[in-house]
Amino acid sequence: EVRARTAALTEADRTREPYLEREAAQTERLHLPPLPTTTIGSFPQTTEIRKARAANARGELSDADYEARMREEIASVIKLQEELGLDVLVHGEAERNDMVQYFAELLDGFAATRNGWVQSYGSRCTRPSILWGDVSRPAPMTVGWTTYAQSLSDKPVKGMLTGPVTIIAWSFPRNDLPLGEIADQIGLALRDEVADLEAAGIAAIQVDEPALRELLPLDADRHADYLNWSVGSFRLATSCVRPDTQIHTHLCYSEFGQIIDAIKGLDADVTSIEAARSKMEVVPELAEAGFDHGIGPGVWDIHAPRVPSTEELAELIGLAADAVPVSRLWVNPDCGLKTRGYEETKASLDNLVSATRQVRAQRGLES
Repeated sequence: EVRARTAALTEADRTREPYLEREAAQTERLHLPPLPTTTIGSFPQTTEIRKARAANARGELSDADYEARMREEIASVIKLQEELGLDVLVHGEAERNDMVQYFAELLDGFAATRNGWVQSYGSRCTRPSILWGDVSRPAPMTVGWTTYAQSLSDKPVKGMLTGPVTIIAWSFPRNDLPLGEIADQIGLALRDEVADLEAAGIAAIQVDEPALRELLPLDADRHADYLNWSVGSFRLATSCVRPDTQIHTHLCYSEFGQIIDAIKGLDADVTSIEAARSKMEVVPELAEAGFDHGIGPGVWDIHAPRVPSTEELAELIGLAADAVPVSRLWVNPDCGLKTRGYEETKASLDNLVSATRQVRAQRGLES
């Protein structure tokens, strides 16, 4: 059934309405201020969250009690974002052990290990899943958590998914099928999730592809084929929605110049990228390449515990606003906040919102 579904795909399955039509519909639906503020998805994974997950895995904490604990954390994260004044919220991903493993455990065709740890970066380790069979989605994976979060706020709450390329890159994939076909299988599973999120009333859905540049082959002759199937799988996952549903994606730090055409090809309504460390170098590059969709260049480098000042953040927002139209500029951190602590997170996001308001005032934008 899975292979029959991928074999029947057409270009129409990877195509949305023109961007300008979507932009107008989303503006009318979301009612966001100029320079809308948001975060990338995850909030700090505290010791208490990890202990609850471990206790649930050992059978010491019931599923009902675990779900109640996660809902409590989600409610806290939503309340914090509203108090800070962020414009588009996230549920914080408290229930997720890892951005790939979480989905691998819920999709058919994957196996997860108990002790298969590998070093990710620094002292961070992860357990790559084993992608051994045809991939399908037996049931919704994120809809319950996201709709619960959305019920707590009148502001839009983003649905959060991990994209096909990143799931492949951070797993051990099967080698008896081309990666492009595997990516399409995952793309179809995610497409079903995207459709369910939209049907549940979620107006913004983010499909992260931080590994898009990472999987780019070393052999330049293979670039075109890779970028064709990797971009195609993302578009397959996200092209089932109405024009007024906003699709976001996130790309991690890399030599973006090598994949600018691919970033454009994703056709996401909003693309957030790491940009703080380079002082917004990538933003003029994207503008020169003709990128004309929503862009959220990160203004806070989350890879260190340092809290950036309001003045520093305002300077970076201003640099970005000099390079691209403010009507399509978003303000966000460089990446997710999973590894950060709450004290620095609150302080940094408070400064981020203050800096955004300062730039809005300086440029005569309505708040």
